[in-house]
Amino acid sequence: MVMTSPLTATAGNPVLRVPPASPAVAAAYFGASLAFHADVSDVAAALASEDAPGFVVLDSRSTASWDQGHVPGAVHLPTALVPERAAALLDPAVPVVTYCWGPGCNGATRAAQALAELGYQVKEMLGGFEYWAREGFAYETWEGVGQRTADALTAPVDAEDCGC
Repeated sequence: MVMTSPLTATAGNPVLRVPPASPAVAAAYFGASLAFHADVSDVAAALASEDAPGFVVLDSRSTASWDQGHVPGAVHLPTALVPERAAALLDPAVPVVTYCWGPGCNGATRAAQALAELGYQVKEMLGGFEYWAREGFAYETWEGVGQRTADALTAPVDAEDCGC
């Protein structure tokens, strides 16, 4: 019987070339990640609840982007203006959930960092406005409310949420 070491067995495997973290380290990492992020389905569910959501949603995109569509009830505060305008628009006692265009943009991350540096509790909405619209949630524009059919690659077509 030939014994192979775990290193030899994974040498050609691009996924396991760097071994997974220990369960304890992984649990700490993923737990910390949840403290920094919320997904669009959870944000939508909280906003749709009869109870107050307990947070404010902040759209950190430009005015032109905001006008094309935004999460209903969101506060508009472009990332670059956070340091000078946050105090006038946001209550420091209320957590903030930031978003920008989508996964390919880090504007929401930069806005979240700026808010945290100003003393706000903050999370970033994963997927941004792109996934808000792709998952079929209603959005507002200067013309009124809009809504797309959910993209079957991002959300179950005949269910309220993805079940995760």
